[in-house]
Amino acid sequence: MTDPSTGSASLAGKTILMSGGSRGIGLAIALRAARDGANIALMAKTDTPHPKLEGTVHSAAEQIRDAGGHALPIVGDVRNDDDITRAVLETQGEFGGIDIVVNNASVIDLSGSLDLAAKKYDLMQDVNVRGAFLLSRAAIPMLRDSANPHILSLSPPLNLSPKWLGAHTGYTLAKYGMTMVTLGLAAEFAKDGIAANTLWPRTTIATAAVQFALGGDMMMKASRTPDIYADAAYEVLTRPSREYTGQTLIVEDVLADAGVTDFSGYAAVPGTPDSALFPDIFLD
Repeated sequence: MTDPSTGSASLAGKTILMSGGSRGIGLAIALRAARDGANIALMAKTDTPHPKLEGTVHSAAEQIRDAGGHALPIVGDVRNDDDITRAVLETQGEFGGIDIVVNNASVIDLSGSLDLAAKKYDLMQDVNVRGAFLLSRAAIPMLRDSANPHILSLSPPLNLSPKWLGAHTGYTLAKYGMTMVTLGLAAEFAKDGIAANTLWPRTTIATAAVQFALGGDMMMKASRTPDIYADAAYEVLTRPSREYTGQTLIVEDVLADAGVTDFSGYAAVPGTPDSALFPDIFLD
């Protein structure tokens, strides 16, 4: 793997604008970048503690600073156009530019079509698809000035198997839409050297979303830690942007390409064999 201590690629001095990031996978990605001394602007809604979910944008910023990074907490909603504009301008004002956009904010609801509330359908479209598009678009002028600009969206490959299309149509549309936004931006801005890729895990990741929206404690124990996602994201974001774009990447494949062959250290419960881990959705 790339390692700043060996003189390989590093995120030192790079500026990341991330949607969400108060907890879970987004925070893990931010902390991995912070170890290099990166600048990280978090645009998240959680200003005060949630009764069920740990972490706020402010506590996340403290952790980023403790890890060696520079943090800019921005209380904002990726559904709000003015908040997006403000986040981009504040990030540019604080750090002088933007090198990386991470579309991390996401809403999940696996209800079937007859049970999915219209408001929840709209929410998933607004956050997952529209949010990824507008935040990325707003940052394009700054990304054009970066030496190695990247857009990374936490969304799956486009798998048109009926198994996944029919499993939870509303959520599938929202996550595939997020991926299509990213692939579209990759094609549209390839001439500018702006990379845009997606990243998705082969197994479930032990986060609050898994615990509360998917499978509770049992699935948490059969998952991997967010660190595996963070290490894979780090690999993607340190690659040359002109050579590594337009791909729907799998976390474990990215790490394997970087020379990681043993994933046992990422088990949420140490000692859990890979065969006992719960597979994530959208992958056959």
